[in-house]
Amino acid sequence: MNDDGIDKSRRRFLTTTATVVGGVGAAATSVPFIASMTPSAKTKAIGAPVEVDLGDLQPGERKIEKWQGKPVWILRRTNETLEQLANPGPQIRDPQSEENQQPEYARNEYRSIKPEYLIVLGLCTHLGCSPSYVAEEDEHDLGPEWKGGFFCPCHGTLFDLAGRVYKNFPAPTNLVIPPHKYLSDTLVLIGDDSGVS
Repeated sequence: MNDDGIDKSRRRFLTTTATVVGGVGAAATSVPFIASMTPSAKTKAIGAPVEVDLGDLQPGERKIEKWQGKPVWILRRTNETLEQLANPGPQIRDPQSEENQQPEYARNEYRSIKPEYLIVLGLCTHLGCSPSYVAEEDEHDLGPEWKGGFFCPCHGTLFDLAGRVYKNFPAPTNLVIPPHKYLSDTLVLIGDDSGVS
């Protein structure tokens, strides 16, 4: 003790101890709070890119995946379909895909990186309905010229097998091509096209 009757070393020890305990308590309290602000695994998965294996997809078959909560259709087209798409005819509204509904690397008659695979959001560009896939050989009343494609029953819009909209229907643009890239011959990453030119 000093002259004033106060033990300064004990006071310093108690002050330091109280500061350390208070700091530890504040840190322990803030960890759950900060953790609650980070997105959950489910939230991350909704917006994260999705890997899809195309190895089991046969010509003429379609696979449906989800990315960002939206349906993504993957269609493996036949050689006959590819020949038809190269000559779309006058009934297609935007045959050269000039409207910005696809990345630059899919701005071609097939609207894809690899011609045999169409990767497209399965949502009509009119009101966001989900069109039906109607193959040429399916039972339909879409006329004798129908070569297969997508039909939106809500307002009757037709899209060909490249997702291009037919003229004189309510949908204003072609179906949207999501960003994607191939990781191998049969593995595609939907939602990330970094490095694709």
